[in-house]
Amino acid sequence: MFMRPTLLAIATLLTINTAWADEVQVAVAANFTAPIKALAADFQKDTGHTLVAAYGSTGQFYAQINNGAPFDVFLAADDTTPAKLEQEKAIVPGSRFTYAIGTLALWSAKPDYVDAKGDVLSKGTYKHLAIANPKAAPYGLAATQVLEKLKLTEATKAKLVEGQNITQAYQFVSTGNAELGFVALSQIYQDGKVTQGSAWIVPAALHEPIRQDAVILNKGKDNPAAKALVDYLKTPKATALIKSYGYEI
Repeated sequence: MFMRPTLLAIATLLTINTAWADEVQVAVAANFTAPIKALAADFQKDTGHTLVAAYGSTGQFYAQINNGAPFDVFLAADDTTPAKLEQEKAIVPGSRFTYAIGTLALWSAKPDYVDAKGDVLSKGTYKHLAIANPKAAPYGLAATQVLEKLKLTEATKAKLVEGQNITQAYQFVSTGNAELGFVALSQIYQDGKVTQGSAWIVPAALHEPIRQDAVILNKGKDNPAAKALVDYLKTPKATALIKSYGYEI
């Protein structure tokens, strides 16, 4: 007699919690790893939804999405891949927007190794220069554009070590397997300063803008958490955090 209200209350509570707290599966470009990890806790606290992220190169994610990967939201490292998905009608119409503009940096794990103007790049005293795969990772493509602009493509060709994505390029340098590397500024930067080693922040004029677009994929069209995440990325709280990692908005 007295158990019915209790069981009903529990069932109601579970129903409310399930409806309120949804999960969003997010494909995240490797350069945005640190910011999204920092954002995830606040997103869950502020919205009640859970963010589950996978990290990799934009090119790889594009192939996985076309093969049916179960992502709700895609945070790319460029704007061309999301635009292509939009043309292919693989996203929720109207959901594409630029969530960040990336910054490229020439970095060494050694303090004082990289000068403020990046002249170390042309001196050629290093043995290895790490970059991300330019065919799959926009930051890798930007790195090749910088070398071309500085007329260093031929001089550095034999020194290049190529990572599958920007995380691997960073790892080559952080482990000492490469003295230098082009990385995303967000990997080595927090609250207005480089946090490790030495770096040259590459002027934006030396490469095409790294506009990073987000989209809600068709799988996420009926997921409240997917829309909540896209909306959250546009809030002052989120954009301030994104900027603290060296991005422009």
